[in-house]
Amino acid sequence: MQSDAPSLLSIADDLVERGWSQQDAFLPPDLALALAAIGHRATVAVLESIRGDRIEWLEAGQSVACDRYLQIMETLRVALNRDLYLGLEEYECHFALYPPGAFYQKHLDRFHDDDCRTVSAIIYLNDGWLPEQGGALRLYPAGQASQDIAPLMNRFALFLSADMPHEVLPASRERLSLTGWFKRRAQT
Repeated sequence: MQSDAPSLLSIADDLVERGWSQQDAFLPPDLALALAAIGHRATVAVLESIRGDRIEWLEAGQSVACDRYLQIMETLRVALNRDLYLGLEEYECHFALYPPGAFYQKHLDRFHDDDCRTVSAIIYLNDGWLPEQGGALRLYPAGQASQDIAPLMNRFALFLSADMPHEVLPASRERLSLTGWFKRRAQT
């Protein structure tokens, strides 16, 4: 979010027009590098038959870099509410570290019994990524051809959690992202 107003407006327009957005050079370069260093320490394994990454939740106060990132995402949350009236109340995220060959099967980011996750957000933290290394995020927009987003350093992807089936394709090298969800209050 180097140039705040144009990026925020572009993100909102993309979400309305196609249900997803891609922004390159989203964070200040020093912040992207600092987050990459933190993310490489992710240790919690998840269900390997469905997904093969290791995660570590990001919390406020964890580091200066994490707090800077959370503030940027708070600015984006406010802008999305202002421009799209989404009722987003919070943002949660974790580092996702995929070893070579790991994947995440096609899925939606909204749970069947919980509609709080509204907008999914991913920032890639992979320095020197090459196209032949794979690891793309594959989006399946309704009625359109699939879209692959390469996990290049400081590339930001955002999509509507309930409406965008997606998967993570295997890569030939370790792949790191900071993945999160803008959430609204649970419906009662």
